[in-house]
This record gives sequence, structure tokens and C-alpha cells, in this order.
Amino acid sequence: MSEDEKKDNNVEETPAQDEPQSPAGPVEDEGSSSSQAAGDDPSSTPPAGDADVAEEAPAGEADVPSDEEKAEEPEAAAEEPAAEEAAPAEESEPDPEDELPWKERRRLAKSRRPHKAGPQLSVEERAERRAEERQRRAELRRKQRAEARKEKTAGTGTPPAEKDANAAKVRQGIVISDKGQKSITVRVDIVRRHPTYEKVIRRSRTLHAHDERNEAGEGDVVRVVETRPLSKTKRWRLVEVLEKAK
Repeated sequence: MSEDEKKDNNVEETPAQDEPQSPAGPVEDEGSSSSQAAGDDPSSTPPAGDADVAEEAPAGEADVPSDEEKAEEPEAAAEEPAAEEAAPAEESEPDPEDELPWKERRRLAKSRRPHKAGPQLSVEERAERRAEERQRRAELRRKQRAEARKEKTAGTGTPPAEKDANAAKVRQGIVISDKGQKSITVRVDIVRRHPTYEKVIRRSRTLHAHDERNEAGEGDVVRVVETRPLSKTKRWRLVEVLEKAK
């Protein structure tokens, strides 16, 4: 064959190659055409999958809320947290009346009661009614105290404390006067350190003591003991003479 004839054959074959292959769809068309030929109505018997979708569609449409319900839902959702926040706030606020004494709370409760106007009474009638009310309250208190005493059990109580005789005070000093009869004047020197300034402080005190035998003389170092009042100024008694004056 010549070259011209080969080219003509190639040109004629290319359109056949470019033609698209028929899809598998016509096969279904053939089946549908066959069913139509048999007298079946395709619209009357939809496929099983299409039937399920058709049955589920109304149920889904029923669940979809309307525009009004959608507008009300955010408002209700906003009110619920607000109510929840308000409730704890009210619970957390303490009542100032709880800290008041019970008598003050009772007085406040009594003052908040609605007042009922009573009958007009004269001065004597008001005084008589007031006396009756006091007598009634006194009788009520008396009964309450009697019941409280009945309920109270008698205890053993605290045993009496043993009385110990306090030891008599004893002082040592120097006789500065023996002119009185059976009486001497004794000077007691006190030397102490100040608790704050720590300075040595010297003080003296004068005592009047009873000397039954006139043993002590002026300048003697003696010891005296506290006793009952023996005269207007004497509250001490001579015990012994420790050192005689030189």
C-alpha cells in the first residue's frame, strides 16, 4: 500500500477510537424499559432506601423547633443561670438578727405584730390590769423556779476548807525608847531593792511593843511578835533581847 492510503486509513480509524464508551447506565434503562413493557409503574414502587428516607423525613421535620421557640430558648437559658446565681447570693447573706440576744429578737418580733386597738380604759382600770399582769407573771416564774428546783439533784458540794492558824509575824529591831512603863518603842529597818530601778531603798518603821518585865533598854536589839491589841497603840510583844546595848 502506498503512503497516501495508510494516512487515509488512520484518519478514518481515529474517530472510532475517540468515541466514548457507553456507560453502564443504559443497562438499568433496559431493565426499566423491560419493566415498563411488563406494565409495572416505576413511580408506584420506589426502592427500599428511598422509602426509608421518606419515612424518616417527617419525624425529623417534627423535631425541628420553630423560629419562636428558638427565640424563647436563649431567654429561658439566660434566666435559669440568673436565678441560680441569685439563690446562692440570698443564702450566703447572713441575717443580722441572728447575732442579737434572744430578748432583743423577741422584742423585734413583738414590735412587728399588727397592733389591735383595745378598749378605752381609765387610769384606775389600767393600773388594776397592770397589777394583775404582774401577779400572773410572778406566779408563772414561781412555778418555773419550783420545777427547776425539783429537777436539780442535790450535790455533795465543796467540803469546808480547813482553817489553819496564820503564823504570827515576827520582827527584829532596835529599841529607841524605854521611857514607858512596860512599853518599848522599836525601830525596824527595811532594806529592799527597787523592782524597776534596782536601787537599794532603806526605810524604817516604828512599833510599840509590850515589855512585861522591863528587860529591854534603849539601843538593845530585840525580837517582837504580833499579838492582840494590848492598848491604843500596842500590837506587839517582846519575845527576847538578842543583843544588849554597849
